[in-house]
Amino acid sequence: MNEHFPHASRLIYGCMGLGGGWNNSPVTEADITQARSVIDTVLDLNINVFDHADIYTFGKAEIAFGEALKAAPSLRDNMIIQSKCAIRFDDDLGPKRYDFSANHIHNSVEGILTRLGIEQLDTLLLHRPDPLMELEEVAGTLQLLQQQGKIKHVGVSNMHGHQINYLQSALSTPIVANQLEMSLGFRDWLEDGITTNSAANRNTGYAPGTLEYCMLNNVQLQAWGSLAQGKYTGAKTENSEERATADLVAQLASEYQTTAEAIVLSWLMRHPANIAPVLGSTNIERIKASQKAVDVHLSREHWYKLFEVARGQEMP
Repeated sequence: MNEHFPHASRLIYGCMGLGGGWNNSPVTEADITQARSVIDTVLDLNINVFDHADIYTFGKAEIAFGEALKAAPSLRDNMIIQSKCAIRFDDDLGPKRYDFSANHIHNSVEGILTRLGIEQLDTLLLHRPDPLMELEEVAGTLQLLQQQGKIKHVGVSNMHGHQINYLQSALSTPIVANQLEMSLGFRDWLEDGITTNSAANRNTGYAPGTLEYCMLNNVQLQAWGSLAQGKYTGAKTENSEERATADLVAQLASEYQTTAEAIVLSWLMRHPANIAPVLGSTNIERIKASQKAVDVHLSREHWYKLFEVARGQEMP
């Protein structure tokens, strides 16, 4: 359970696919209809956390979502809405970059609230670490936004434990979430722990202790890419490990009488860190198949078997 949001669903719906694509075409009625259909489906499945970012489909994901909300304002009462800021794409001012400046964060939040048509974000996440971050400036900006009632909570994305600890040192409000890539297909967060004291650990690009920092400090771990781009649930596999894993997932889905998506997600959810998978699909049937994960509890042996087959070798 997320202690900051006791009524939050374990699964999170990621809105990156809404808004009609990564192009400059305006949001259409069809895009708004799609957003409403997805929202209704997700809420009916008791998923009430919605994940946005100001860059998703160049802001159109938030616009389409906001228009759907405008047509049915009462839906907001049943939602926990988060969004992210700080990634800036290549433009007239410079190359792709990350921007934790007070001015950019403040302007981003104003834009997010306007596009969504809401008065307060439940959580603002800083999307990717900015090497030029001025600690006191960022902390002051976030706390001002809280005081103004524009954001309720603060989170981060793609940060390791030391970065979160550093940012937290200047904040009087707790950092409540860290969104990382985590899946059966992207396992560095686990490899870090099991390959300690071995040569294999040198090739893991994962900052040691991130998992433990988040667990110790009640920072919810949210998993983006949680379905591993579908490679174990019907998408094209690239190698023998992926094929073997997809076969095992199918076998376990049959054994547990559930869907392949549910097996892949339940592998993440079996970890004691209470990982919350983010679902990014706009396919209604795939969303429904994924939701079944909340009813699956993998055995320890099946969890390890999936881990072993996906990594292509037994435990060290």
